[in-house]
This record gives sequence, C-alpha cells and structure tokens, in this order.
Amino acid sequence: MVDNSHILPLNADVGLEELAANAVAIGLPMNTKFRNTTLREVMLLKGPLGWAEFSPFPEYGPEESAAWLSAAIEAGWHGWPDPVRHQVPVNATVPAVAVDDVEAVLARFGPVPAVKVKVADPDVATDIARVKRVRELLPDAQIRIDANAGYTHQQAFEVITALDFLTYAEQPVAGIEPLAALRADLRATGSSVLIAADEAVRKATDPLAVAQANAADLIVVKVQPLGGVRRALSIVAASGLDAVVSSALDSSVGIAAGVALAASLPKLDHACGLATAALFTTEPATPARAVEGYLTAGPAPQPDPAIIEQLKLPAERQAWWQTRLSKTHSVLSAKA
Repeated sequence: MVDNSHILPLNADVGLEELAANAVAIGLPMNTKFRNTTLREVMLLKGPLGWAEFSPFPEYGPEESAAWLSAAIEAGWHGWPDPVRHQVPVNATVPAVAVDDVEAVLARFGPVPAVKVKVADPDVATDIARVKRVRELLPDAQIRIDANAGYTHQQAFEVITALDFLTYAEQPVAGIEPLAALRADLRATGSSVLIAADEAVRKATDPLAVAQANAADLIVVKVQPLGGVRRALSIVAASGLDAVVSSALDSSVGIAAGVALAASLPKLDHACGLATAALFTTEPATPARAVEGYLTAGPAPQPDPAIIEQLKLPAERQAWWQTRLSKTHSVLSAKA
C-alpha cells in the first residue's frame, strides 16, 4: 500500500507583490523545434536566496501551474537540501528530428552515458529508424525513448519489442491503467525494457497512483511540476520506486533545481535528462553544460542583465505572464 501522508505541502508563503516586483519574462530561442515551439518562454523571479524559474507550458492553467510556482518559491526563498552527491550523470536528448539530423543533434551534447530519444512523431517506422541511428552512432550508450503518452497500446508494443536494447520507455501510452496493461503485456513476452512514468506522475491528482497500480518500474520526476525539490523527494520516497530526474525544458536557472534534486536522491541509478541547455541557442546565465557526461550541483546561476534585456519578451507578453503569475498565486494560496 502506497502511503501519501508524507508528501510535503506546496510552498505558498511569499506574497504576490514580492514575487511580481522582481519578475521578468524572457524567450529562449531553440536550436530545434521541441514541443512544437522554437521559442521557450519562461519567467525568472529574483528572491533573497537567488534567482528562480516559473515556466509552466503555455497551455497549462493556474491549477496545474501552482506546483511550478511552489518550486520557484522554494528555489528563491527557501533554498534546497544538502546534496548526497556533487555530480549527476546526464543524458543527451534527441527531439523528433529526421534520421539524417540525429548526428548533428548528438554533437551538441559531447560525451554522455545515455540518450533519450523523443518518439511518437511522425510515425512508428521513423521512430524506430531514429532510435536505431542513435544506437549506431553511440553503441555503448544506454538508450531510452520518450513518447509523451503519444502511442496507442499496439504502437508502443511494436516499438518497444523492436528496440529490445532500450533501457526504458518513458510514458509510452497515456494514463495509469493503459501503462499497467502495456507493462504486463511486455513482461508476458519476456521483454525486460523498463517502463517509466512521467505524465502519469506529474499530471495525476494523486502522484503516487502509478506505484499503487504497479504500472511502472521507475518514475520520472521534474522539480517544477512536482512543486519543488523537497516535495519531489517526498514523492519518490513514498512511491518506493527508483527515480530519474528530468528537465521540464527549463532554462539553466531551472536546471539547477533539477540537479539539486538528483544530487539529493538517496539512490540514483540512471542518467538524468538535465542536459537540455544544449537545445537553446542563447541562455540568460551560464548554460548548464555537461562535462564528460556530468553536471555539478550548486546554486542557480546568476543571469546576465544584458542578456535578460536581449531576451526580454515584448510588453504584451510581460503582461500575459504577470497575469498568469497572479492567477496562479491565487490558486496556490488557496491550496495552502
């Protein structure tokens, strides 16, 4: 039985006026289209302990964005727990690019112990070819796929059984029960590819329901969607499952929180999806670039005021983000 009682509450102890007074919305240009965008919009907040990030995806409403604001409050006003390790292994990320473009994408990351390949776009045959190209270029790397819940049961089964060298498949289908059914079918055929839950954890009303349903072998945890480093740690502990930390396409300010989470996990057996700074052409602060496949834990980097000015979104987008911050803060305060 999974025990929810030890999941920490969201952080809601900073007033809107204080948050809004030191907030700026910027746009990060991307090397490759990712999540159907070439410009990642984020809001940076300056707290007494340093810079923090609030960057729920544009389609998320205030209810879903509340946890993201909680994570920003933790980063800028409370800080993170002490790490148990100072270096975190990271994977490269290959978006759903054409097979011929895979090599150029991988070249941006340098040496890495693992690669995550985005799939479920545009079709199963291309997905399989894309993953096999990664395997061809990096035969010694661990390879995992991420479908963002985009496959049907049959498509996921076809891809995973065709790619039996995968370490794990991340959220191949939508929902907890479909995930459990796919995992059971794979095990019945002798497949040892692990199933990782992402959306089924961060988008569920109960983030531990996936463990209760025996639907995954490990969970993917992201700091912002889960409400902060400490809250994510409490969710991992309560789940009883292994965890891998991933980025929510954060800037390097937000990546620092992801590294803090990975550095604080009692157990870390998988390289983390935190090298996504390589997907941006420009960053507001020193990019979180891996060295020999590792990122080092530490405080969030200090943004350069000149680069912030360069990346600053126009007035109408600043107003949109400020309105979003206000509505989200209202929801977050009601949850406290």
